[in-house]
Amino acid sequence: MRSPRLAALELRRFGRGKLPRAAVVAIVLLPLLYSALYLWSFWDPYGRLDRIPVALVNDDKGAKADGEKVAAGDEIAKGLRDSEVFDWHEVSAAEARKGVEDGAYYLSLTMPKDFSERVASSSGDSPQTGALQVRTNDANNYIVGQVSRTVFAEVRTAASTKASRSFLDRIFISFSDIHDATADAAKGADDLKGGIGKAKDASGELANGLKSAKDNTGKLAGGLATLTQGASDLESLSHQIASGTQALSDKVNAYASDVRPFLEKNGTSIADTARLAADSAQVIRDDLGALADSAPTAATEAQKSADALTALHQEQCVDAAEPDAAACPALERAATTAADAAENVAGVSAFVQGNKDGLTELDGRLADFQQKATDLAERAPGLDKDLTTAIDKINTLNTGAGALSQGAAELHTGLTGARTGSSEIDSGVGKLREGAGDLDGGMFKLVDGSAELAGGLHDGVAKIPDYDEKDRDRRTEVMADPVKLASQTLNKAPNYGTGFAPYFIPLSLWVGAMVAYMIIQPMNRRALAAGGSAWRIALAGWLPVVAIGLVQVGVLMAVLHWSLGLKTAHAAGTVAFLALVVCCFASIIQWLNARFGAAGRILVLAVLMLQLTSAGGTYPVQTSPAFFNAIHPFLPMSYVVEALRRLITGGGLEPVWQASAVLLAFTAGALALTALTARRKQVWTLDRLHPELSL
Repeated sequence: MRSPRLAALELRRFGRGKLPRAAVVAIVLLPLLYSALYLWSFWDPYGRLDRIPVALVNDDKGAKADGEKVAAGDEIAKGLRDSEVFDWHEVSAAEARKGVEDGAYYLSLTMPKDFSERVASSSGDSPQTGALQVRTNDANNYIVGQVSRTVFAEVRTAASTKASRSFLDRIFISFSDIHDATADAAKGADDLKGGIGKAKDASGELANGLKSAKDNTGKLAGGLATLTQGASDLESLSHQIASGTQALSDKVNAYASDVRPFLEKNGTSIADTARLAADSAQVIRDDLGALADSAPTAATEAQKSADALTALHQEQCVDAAEPDAAACPALERAATTAADAAENVAGVSAFVQGNKDGLTELDGRLADFQQKATDLAERAPGLDKDLTTAIDKINTLNTGAGALSQGAAELHTGLTGARTGSSEIDSGVGKLREGAGDLDGGMFKLVDGSAELAGGLHDGVAKIPDYDEKDRDRRTEVMADPVKLASQTLNKAPNYGTGFAPYFIPLSLWVGAMVAYMIIQPMNRRALAAGGSAWRIALAGWLPVVAIGLVQVGVLMAVLHWSLGLKTAHAAGTVAFLALVVCCFASIIQWLNARFGAAGRILVLAVLMLQLTSAGGTYPVQTSPAFFNAIHPFLPMSYVVEALRRLITGGGLEPVWQASAVLLAFTAGALALTALTARRKQVWTLDRLHPELSL
């Protein structure tokens, strides 16, 4: 009898009663229970984190930074409540502590009262680190603690980045402020350079003007010195004349009654005296003429000097945009002194001019006096006759001489003051000239320095960054979070279930085949007893389990796809590969049961445990101890898990082809070993008739 027919007879045996049929159904559904239930429970645990109750304690009191209120704790609390991570319960610190300890909350997050103050300090002089406090209890659940550390690491990073953005944003704003201030300073330096240039020109003009003024004040001082000397001589001479005429008048008046006899006796002496008086009158007339000629010229020169200094002061100190604080006070004093001197000289000139008629009259009188003195000298012998007339004339002369003496004294006093003032003016203007020279030299250096300052400030403006709002935001973002993880996942599994499917599906198929061989004989006893072909016996015991396994694959993949939403990158390839997996697992389990009997079932479990721990279905096998790394390449499930990952989530198919070759080798080898076992089992021994262990 051929192997397929023997396999069909084996399967037909399970259709004769309700319990056998139920057993077949249970075997078919067993992998579904393993895979579907496990994957269902693990399908998307992170998508349901919002069901995990956790405590949120917000003790933050807020703070102020640059006049603005900072409430970092409230912002983080709001963001957490709006997120879909954890079921947040805002409670007090005591309630959170008690809840974590007794299991009411899986963990707690606390924002201390100085949290905002510490965050805001990043832009101040003493920055501090804000601390979020997380409390977990692994006695409640270890995995939740691990998940929370990842979640809160993201919260901490977000809070730190926000604080850094605030701090760096202020830095970039300060850069812009410095840039604008420096640009204003550069513009001011340009204006300063222009103003200093004008001041330099003005200082040169001032120096030239003061040079001319110094020459004029020198002339004025010299002229006033000449006038003063002349006035002094005039005062002395007029005083002598006044004294003489007064003495003459006194004597004439006192001795008038006695003069006539005297005149008769002293005619010669009178004649000599008369000639002396005539000569003196001529001298006085000459001095009066010199005074009348020089006084207006001196007044004019003095006024010109005063006007020049006043105009210079007006131009350099009153009308100038930037008066020279050092030179203006001295220039003002010089102008005032020159004005006073000009006024004094003008007073003398005015006196002379105002008394021109009197001087003319005096000159005439002196001429008359001279003439009369001459006449007197000529007519001395007859003076007694003219005595009365002479007395009258002498008294008149005495009055004029007194007035002349007084005017000459006043003239001398005024000219003396003018001379002193002109000397001071000349000295002051000399000092001003020297100061103006120094000022002109200093202004030359200042022009060069202001040019260098303006150039340096313009260079500085070009080097200081000026960021607009968009550029500032971009730079702040980069500096606040300079290293970003550019994460790219190839062939990404959408959830935990998809990621663990390559591990749980072969596990369920192994268990399905293992249970199937609990009710199906690994080798047909009738065929063994009849001495059938060993290969036929092996295939006859293998094909029924393979058939059941294929049904298991169909039911399992249909439920995973339609109920749980498992999506595979290569659906047909996945089903075909799982069919090969069923063939491989069935052949291995068949051989273990056929070769070792009851002990084989224990070996099937042992092999399953070894495969589960060394296949790398959860953590990479490299993280396992060395023993599991050593046996990893020699067990079929290692290749099955790797191939199913590529078939379900995508990627290169080289592991699939490698796994197919390995599974085919395992299948062929296991069937060959089963056939060899069948040949040996055709010979009955005492151990087979009375086995030591029966399960």
